[in-house]
Amino acid sequence: MIVRVAVVPHPPLLVPELAAGAAAETAPLRNACLTVARALASEPKLLLLDEPAAGCNPVETAEIEAIIRQFTLDGITVVLVEHDMRLVMNVSDRIHVLANGRSLAEGTAAEVRANPSVIEAYLGPHGAQETTRG
Repeated sequence: MIVRVAVVPHPPLLVPELAAGAAAETAPLRNACLTVARALASEPKLLLLDEPAAGCNPVETAEIEAIIRQFTLDGITVVLVEHDMRLVMNVSDRIHVLANGRSLAEGTAAEVRANPSVIEAYLGPHGAQETTRG
């Protein structure tokens, strides 16, 4: 399973480097991949990803998107907590939006993108259009 996250364009991180704390000094995408690789070792049916694109640039975020898509093709359900709305809209079958700890909206990407409450809270008038661009 670790092969799935080995798409990261960096040299492999060896176990001695992990013990020495080198993982903390690597790029955000590499850290996310290391975390996911550890989770995949238990062959989960459900994977919770909390802000996997935090600190990532657009190229790295696209790689994360590809990895998430592969998980779903492999039959792993992914629960994604993420602020990158383009990533959320691109990979999600269903979206549940929370605002200030309360449920704001639920539905498909198109339904959520068009929801006036979501637009007001998160997307803004131009943001709804921005999330449709890949």
